Amino acid sequence: MTNKIETRNLKLENVKRENVKRENVKRETRNSKLTSHVPRPTSHVPRPTSHVPRPTSHVSRLLTSHVSRPTSHVFSRLTSHVPRLKFLIALFLMLSTLSVYWQVGEYAFVNFDDDMYVYENPHVRAGLTWESISWAFTAAHSANWHPLTWLSHMLDVDLYGMGPGPHHLTNLLFHIANTLLLFFVLKRMAGGVRGKGRGVRGERQGARDNIPSPLTNLWPSAFVAALFALHPLHVESVAWIAERKDLLSTFFWMLTLWSYTRYVRHSEIRSYYLSLLFFVLGLMAKPMVVTLPFVLLLLDIWPLNRNPKSETRNPKLRSHVSRLTPHVSRLTPHVSRLTPHVSRLTFLILEKLPFFILALGSCIVTFLVQQYAGATASMEIYPLHVRIANALVSYIGYMVKMVYPYKLAVFYPYPDTFPWWQTAGAAGLLAAISLLVISQIRQRPYLAVGWLWYLGTLIPVIGLVQVGLQAMADRYTYIPLIGLFILITWGAPDLVAGWRYGKLTLLTTGVAFLLLFSTAAWLQTQHWTNGVTLFEHALKVTRGSYKVHANLGNALARQGRLEEAMGHHSEALHMAPGMAADVHNNIGAALIYNRRFKEALGHIQAALRLKPDHVNARNNLKMLAKQGVHP
Repeated sequence: MTNKIETRNLKLENVKRENVKRENVKRETRNSKLTSHVPRPTSHVPRPTSHVPRPTSHVSRLLTSHVSRPTSHVFSRLTSHVPRLKFLIALFLMLSTLSVYWQVGEYAFVNFDDDMYVYENPHVRAGLTWESISWAFTAAHSANWHPLTWLSHMLDVDLYGMGPGPHHLTNLLFHIANTLLLFFVLKRMAGGVRGKGRGVRGERQGARDNIPSPLTNLWPSAFVAALFALHPLHVESVAWIAERKDLLSTFFWMLTLWSYTRYVRHSEIRSYYLSLLFFVLGLMAKPMVVTLPFVLLLLDIWPLNRNPKSETRNPKLRSHVSRLTPHVSRLTPHVSRLTPHVSRLTFLILEKLPFFILALGSCIVTFLVQQYAGATASMEIYPLHVRIANALVSYIGYMVKMVYPYKLAVFYPYPDTFPWWQTAGAAGLLAAISLLVISQIRQRPYLAVGWLWYLGTLIPVIGLVQVGLQAMADRYTYIPLIGLFILITWGAPDLVAGWRYGKLTLLTTGVAFLLLFSTAAWLQTQHWTNGVTLFEHALKVTRGSYKVHANLGNALARQGRLEEAMGHHSEALHMAPGMAADVHNNIGAALIYNRRFKEALGHIQAALRLKPDHVNARNNLKMLAKQGVHP
């Protein structure tokens, strides 16, 4: 009996030992699994002496990831949010632009070029036909050669008919597209800038930091696009149907920049040729884009930060330039020999040579067309020194209106005189700003790029070659103001870098300006409801001119307000006796519109006596003949 009891006790003890061993093995296995998640300490981090529990919350995992995971993983976590932010920014740009300009869908045509471009143009009213398409490519109507603009108006007529509302909304859609393209182009161009710095200096800082921030240029690009979308100076280009050419040419301008950026970033030759195609289409929409090759050279400096010395060693780009040069060998016979050894600047200029040739051809065609149509003013009317003075003052005037968009009008009359102090002050200020930004070109290249963009893109419309009677025009700032927006947006952080609440100041100031500009743009858009509201506002905010009174008289006559119309026509005749033929024709047209044919005949005959080749007066005389009224 005793032996059986001892045997059982031994078995129980053995079982207990086995259980203890099993528990120890399980405990060691569990501890090894837990400690395997703890990162291996480096030389400057003390080895942990106790068990580190697994993080249980999202916040703790995010905090520990900066220590336990490599820098590339942190960067990927940051970049994962960028597409969502870009989508939200694009949505904001679309909705804010719609909130300001949606009202144009209820507006009418205005009797200021809308008649020539749409509702009184028989070729446009016919829509897209073989005859109208041929006319678009061969006509010099309205003193311009822009066939794509004519085709866009014809397509609108085919799609919508002659109702003005949809034509306005097409302009709005192009403005939204230009805004989004500007945002994505700037983000794509500036995306290569690394570290905290920007431009040339930023590249060196980024090399030390070795951590490119995906958000560095997202918000500046968004702010520039928001200023472009909501600034009151751009209302004229959006709310005026006849300014479709502005919107359409800018659309191809942005596509050119997009393709060119892809060519630079990825050395894709097909993207280069695509940018050339978009540039040609832009010239066919409005010749103001002739300054684009100059802008491409500026963008090579910043934000593309191109190094031509290294790119001349790039076999792809060097062979590309070699293939381009035979096509211009007559103009540059030694280019092919210089290609392998070109200097830094020469390489970039040769690369843009096809752009410059196309721009030169467009300038020649535009000048000949405008001269043939009689749109260019002679030196007797506006001497060279007057044009230079107006150009200098206008440069400053556009800058003032950018900051303080007050008293905006559809027509700014040419001043009678320019005081010497005004001209000298404008020249001195422009020279001082130019010297300042050029002196900072190595440290802050965006200042020079933005400033030279503004100065250069305004040259075709600054008045040195005077077309029309206006001293300046809001629509001329549609592309040039982008340069100033870039200068301000990228330069402002440097200005407040030492401030305690610098970022907060920038944020609140930027939001305040966007709210003010969007409100001012919404109010300014309402003046474009019809011709009467447009020119009545122009009389209130400017000193008036013969042209404003004449257009207001025509608009009032179309509303049946003949007495008021005659008053403004009489004022126009008093202000500009030399334009009596036009005034008499306008009075006759107003009387015809109100079916007072016999009274109209006397004014039409007076216009023809003063100017026998007056085209509109002859057309009105034919119209009277159809009504049975003869001289």
